[in-house]
Amino acid sequence: MERQPSKLPPIPVDAEALGARDLLRVALEALGRDRLALAASFGPEDTVILDLLVGLEPRPRVFTLDTGRLPDETYELIERIRRRYGIEIEFYFPDAAAVEAMVRANGPNLFYESLDHRLLCCDVRKVLPLRRALATVDGWITGLRRDQIATRARTPKIGLDLEHGLIWKVAPLADWTSADVWAYIRERELPYNALHDRGYASIGCAPCTRAVAPGEDPRAGRWWWERPESRECGLHVPHAALTDGPRSR
Repeated sequence: MERQPSKLPPIPVDAEALGARDLLRVALEALGRDRLALAASFGPEDTVILDLLVGLEPRPRVFTLDTGRLPDETYELIERIRRRYGIEIEFYFPDAAAVEAMVRANGPNLFYESLDHRLLCCDVRKVLPLRRALATVDGWITGLRRDQIATRARTPKIGLDLEHGLIWKVAPLADWTSADVWAYIRERELPYNALHDRGYASIGCAPCTRAVAPGEDPRAGRWWWERPESRECGLHVPHAALTDGPRSR
């Protein structure tokens, strides 16, 4: 069914005052279960949101982007979550021909060579599959928090996604801290990625993620060879907003 942005309901004026559960309830009531989906990379925030969601809708829509280079621990977590909640997870994969052409031209680890090459890889493996996924919804739920990185400091709890057809972009944990997230996980005994117990604070593709030292910025383990202001993949910040810097591994 073709999306009609003009038919979407207005964003509630009190969205910023709502807690995470109430925000999800409002989004579900406004858009409906079939047109609202959680975009899950299965970080701790996504697990918290899913736990909140199933308390409101037993079979919420959940999709994930399988880049083909995820750590085994992420796949193991996905299986644990599927069993715990009894839900279906929609997988979106990169176009095989596009991956083949990119790797033939630039090598399998092109992302280490320059910001342009890294963004190309993210575009093929993540951004374009996300675009396909979001063509099926009127709103998507993300685990963005304002204190994760400077580029997310002004994340609204509900905003219009200018990059994907003015659909709703819902961030129920925008005003949560990392401590809030982990307190909820421990209280509810939720599953989480085993790599977190090995010093990984933020987990993406295996070659682009590493553990961080105690006290180090949690995002320091993502694309660690780049300048901090460039450490986004294009899912939430347009490529044009990112700047290149010297390579240092």
